[in-house]
This record gives sequence, C-alpha cells and structure tokens, in this order.
Amino acid sequence: MSDIKDISLLIDQAKKGEQKAFNDLLNLYWKEVYLFQLNKCKNEDEAEDITIKAFAKAFDKIDSYDEKFQFNTWLITIAQNLYIDHLRKKKTETVSLNKNRKEFHRIVDEDPSPSDKLIQEQNLAQLKAYISQLKPHYQEVINLRYFQELSYKEMATKLDEPMNNIKVKLLRAKKLLAEIITGK
Repeated sequence: MSDIKDISLLIDQAKKGEQKAFNDLLNLYWKEVYLFQLNKCKNEDEAEDITIKAFAKAFDKIDSYDEKFQFNTWLITIAQNLYIDHLRKKKTETVSLNKNRKEFHRIVDEDPSPSDKLIQEQNLAQLKAYISQLKPHYQEVINLRYFQELSYKEMATKLDEPMNNIKVKLLRAKKLLAEIITGK
C-alpha cells in the first residue's frame, strides 16, 4: 500500500472520518515515526508516547494536510514539533493548577467496530494471557475498552488524556495484540 495513489485515497477517506483509513495510515507509518522519535529521545517509552501524540494530532488535523507534501514528511514534522515541546516541558516541569481545562476533539465513532466485537468474543483466558504480554499502558486501554466497555470519551476522562491519544493507543494495542496472537 505504499503507492502514492493508494496513500492519497487513504488520506481522502481519513478526511471523511473513515476509521479504517486512520488505522491503515497508522499501520503504514507507525514504524517510521516511532524510529524517528526513538533516535531523538533514546527512550522507548518516551518515543512511543510522542509517536502516539503525533498520530493523534495528525488525525485531528488531517483536514489541514496539504497534498503538495509527502504524508510521511508532514507526520515527521508534527512528531519533531512534539519532541521539541516535550523537551521544553522537561526543562520547565511545572504543575498545572487548572485540571478542568477544556479540550475539543472530533468524535468519529464510539461504538465497537466488527473487529472490536471479534476481540470480545475470543477465548477469555487465552486472550488475557496474550494481553498480559503487552506493555501496561496498552493493557490498560484494552481493559477499559473491552472488559469495562468504556467509550472513547469515558476512557479519555478516566486516563486524563485527549480522546485522539486514546484512539491511537487503542489502535496500536490492537495491532500489537494481533501480532502476539498470530505469533509474528
């Protein structure tokens, strides 16, 4: 799916809010953006967090993407800016007194997709064993979504993170879980 026409089609579908297109773009570009971040911060967890934020921001701002530029260049630019912000925050660690800040995000779909339903129907004991192999923050989003059956909005509130971060973490967790289940 690395053909320019296919990528343009995915971007057009994502601009229309199609969740599968977001998932395909995430799968296509995750490794490139993650390795870029890992090279910058030399810490897997920080690189993963910044990569999740980069995809969340890109998906939130997908309408502003200019097709004169390559999509991966646009993603890397977002990731670079988030890394710079991350460094600034690290230097000036401050505590926010205002926990009630308002953030607005586009809601795509809060209902479980067919793939979500398939995951729910898996053998519970075996599935929990597979899930236990994920990093704790991925285990948490899987648990909140599929076992506690929280909506994206409820998950965002509970984890005090933007909804798009939750969606990207969940997409990534499902991809990693699928790789564990298939033995890749």
